[in-house]
Amino acid sequence: MTGAQKVGRRQAVSEHKRALILDAARKVFEQEGLDGASLRAIAAAAGYTPAALYFHFDSKEAIYAEVLRASIARLQDEVEKAVAKTRSPVEKLRAAAMAFFSFYAENPRDLDLGFYLFRGGMKPHGLGKERDQQLNAALASALQSISDAAEDLGAKKEEARMLTVDAFAHAAGLLLLAHTGRIRMFGASARDLMARYIEDRITQLKGR
Repeated sequence: MTGAQKVGRRQAVSEHKRALILDAARKVFEQEGLDGASLRAIAAAAGYTPAALYFHFDSKEAIYAEVLRASIARLQDEVEKAVAKTRSPVEKLRAAAMAFFSFYAENPRDLDLGFYLFRGGMKPHGLGKERDQQLNAALASALQSISDAAEDLGAKKEEARMLTVDAFAHAAGLLLLAHTGRIRMFGASARDLMARYIEDRITQLKGR
């Protein structure tokens, strides 16, 4: 085996261990939340010692950040795939917003992960200034197609940015109602309401 092959093999083994740790960590976070989880519990779930985890991550916050980063990457991939099928700004805005909504509608645990709702309830959480900035930037990147489409439809940059924030907030509220079952008391569909909201915003932009 050549030196390059040995390095490649070690890297593959390291990446495999890292993936096992992240998979185990996500399960622990789902059960215990960020506050309740511990490196010892994550290590046990992954089949490693706590010392082995420090080779890959320096804290449970670093692990949570990586799990969340992977979730946001999957979100961005879904949004980009939806947008790639469009031709006009209207189609792009509609596809981007609905892909965002659909990702979290179909993956409610990812929504919990993004809002730190695993046993933590609704309260401010953070993973450290630098990690928070990186994750916020990743989420903003996943939502950028909405802003871009709004600008293509004539919105100014700040207006497009606020439309994206508004769409995010609207989707989050509807997803909360859907995942808790509260939407049933209104006899409504969260997906239909999201689609109607987006159509209303498109109409406003086109009518200017």
